[in-house]
Amino acid sequence: MKVLVIGSGGREHALAWALRRTAEDQVELLCAPGNAGIGQIARCVPIGATDVSALARFAADERVDLTIVGSEAPLARGIVDEFRRRGLTIVGPVAAAARLESSKVFAKEFMARHKIPTARFRVAESADEAVRIVRSGEFGEDAPVVIKADGLAAGKGVVVARDHREAERAIAEMMVQRKLGEAANRVVIEEALTGREASLMFWTDGRDYRLLPPARDHKRVGEGDTGPNTGGMGAITSDEVIDRTAFERAVREIIEPTLEGLRVEGIEFRGVIYLGLMLTAEGPCVLEYNVRLGDPEAQAILVRLRSDLVQICDAVARGRLSEVKVSWADGASACVVLAARGYPEKPETGAVIRGLEEATRAAEVEIFHAGTEKGRKGEWLTAGGRVLGVTAASATLEQALARCYKAIELIDWDGMHYRRDIGR
Repeated sequence: MKVLVIGSGGREHALAWALRRTAEDQVELLCAPGNAGIGQIARCVPIGATDVSALARFAADERVDLTIVGSEAPLARGIVDEFRRRGLTIVGPVAAAARLESSKVFAKEFMARHKIPTARFRVAESADEAVRIVRSGEFGEDAPVVIKADGLAAGKGVVVARDHREAERAIAEMMVQRKLGEAANRVVIEEALTGREASLMFWTDGRDYRLLPPARDHKRVGEGDTGPNTGGMGAITSDEVIDRTAFERAVREIIEPTLEGLRVEGIEFRGVIYLGLMLTAEGPCVLEYNVRLGDPEAQAILVRLRSDLVQICDAVARGRLSEVKVSWADGASACVVLAARGYPEKPETGAVIRGLEEATRAAEVEIFHAGTEKGRKGEWLTAGGRVLGVTAASATLEQALARCYKAIELIDWDGMHYRRDIGR
């Protein structure tokens, strides 16, 4: 079976690794565009992830049996619509469904229509309107408030402002200075919820769904949850992420109403829905929807998968998920991201990575490449902000983390940084 993975990061490396490890039948793996790490287990194709027409032509010419989309941008651009128009099998939501992630405004209004618990919010079409909403005190007098860019911003479009001055600065950067480009043509302003965060994902074919192990992401670049938001500095899965009561409420009050709301609105969804949750004292609330696996949550989750990932994805794409059982290894897992100097603002690239082979051999870990390339002499070089995801599964979270950090001790490059408090 010929399988194409679309994307170039650590999530796509984890997908390729899981496809190779769990598939019962021989699988020929391709990845567009991929990265140097993925190139060790798949044939990388130099086509950009958002070049929808070229990808569709390639899949048709290569007679690809199944395509799996890793990242959000091609989904927002309608890659699933184009593949289906050509009769190609692909996993992911159509563009109309991808708006749950590509438009924060659409997502919040969808939740309001279907009474899905989320933070109180307002939408602003201009910087002046946004400032008026903040100053009105609707979400508290100089209380923390959240500013969200409407469009896709690679995980960097959310600011949790501690006071109104910080909120107004974020509005100016987004809507006046245009630091996020068109992503911030509109912004969502919402109350800041308190509690613990959790990521809950599930595969769905529009009718049935299969849950993935709950995870927790660590978004901020610095230890103790300090510094700016990033695409994610690490993730864990374990039973402590979400208790049974909150889990059951999330299924009953969020997952099932979300699927019903999509059906009522005539929006077909076949892929992964990601719920970013805040576990408040009143119950779980949705912070955001994503329409694909999280990154780095995917790395931590997929090392626990026991079932055939090709079979799962094919069933999702064909509307036959009810026929598939999904099993997971017991215990816990962790992924710690190693980043380049300057990430997330201006990451430096081209540094020589030392100790990568030794780390892979010396510890019970999987190392997923997010931003690497090979140099002229065959050496590993940094080629992105998030460079590697050191990942391990074990019986307990403490054991999984110990394996990750033991391996990290063997890896080094000029400017490497990471959080030492993942999972803690």
